[in-house]
Order: sequence, then C-alpha cells, then structure tokens
Amino acid sequence: MSTVFFFLFQFAIVAYALVGGVFLAFSDFIMRSLALTGGHGGVEAMQVINREVFRWVFMALFLGMAAVSLVVAGYGAFGVSGATGTVIMLAGLVYLVGCFGVTVFFNVPMNEALAGMEISYDSTRDYWFQTYVPRWTFWNSVRTVACAVSAALLLFGVLWMAQTQT
Repeated sequence: MSTVFFFLFQFAIVAYALVGGVFLAFSDFIMRSLALTGGHGGVEAMQVINREVFRWVFMALFLGMAAVSLVVAGYGAFGVSGATGTVIMLAGLVYLVGCFGVTVFFNVPMNEALAGMEISYDSTRDYWFQTYVPRWTFWNSVRTVACAVSAALLLFGVLWMAQTQT
C-alpha cells in the first residue's frame, strides 16, 4: 500500500469514528433529552441544531467522508485482491449507504419537514412525538452503527493487509 493510501485510511478510520460519535450522542441522550422538554422546546432546539449543523467542521467531515468512502471502496475493489480487498471495499460502501444514504433519504427529509413547522401548533407537537423523535432516532442509530462498522472494517482491512505484506 502506498504511503498516501496508508495515511488516507488512517484518517478515514478516525473520521468514521468521529462522525459516528456525533450520531451516537444524538441517539444515546440528546434526542431523549429534547423529547423530555415537553415538545415545544425540543422542536425549537432541533430546528436550531438542524440549521447550525451546516457549519464547516461537521459538514466537511460528513461530506468529505462520502468522497473518501468512494476512494476506499474503489481501492478495496480494484487495488487489493481477495478477502482483504472485500473488507476494505465494504468499509467504504457501508458508510456510503448506511450513513450518507440514510441521511439523504431519511433524516434530512424529516429535518426539512420539522423546519417548516410552527412550534406552537398541536400538529407540530404530535409530529414531534409520534413521528420525528422515534423515526429520526432509529435512522440516526443506523448511521451510528454504519460509522462504527466502517471504522472497524477499515481498521481490520488495513491491519490484515499489513500482516500479509510482511
């Protein structure tokens, strides 16, 4: 493995874990805490969070890792043979589908729906408790697991490749 790929993969392992850690915090205690506010406070806080998430640090990691995951998957598919290549390829694909894809197709549409709601309406409170909190948290937990699995697969693949090269 070239030095460039070695360092890219090391960065990717840490970045997968960092992105997954943010998602873990939401699934573990942030959403539960927001739900305990009685509805209006949680909705308002989540609306603000969904606007603020576009700051560059998290978004650079989240979106950047989608691009890096394409490279990881491609390297695993075409740059490494056998089971090691499959493990590395899966690391990239799991992030692309389980984290990035889930975000685009599930979490973001729910965020956009919530953004357009008036916090004082009963219908907003109903959506918050009956739909948003349980579904958003479920899909967020899928993202958390996908990030952890991607980090573990890539770490395992890199270690496996290093062992076979010595």
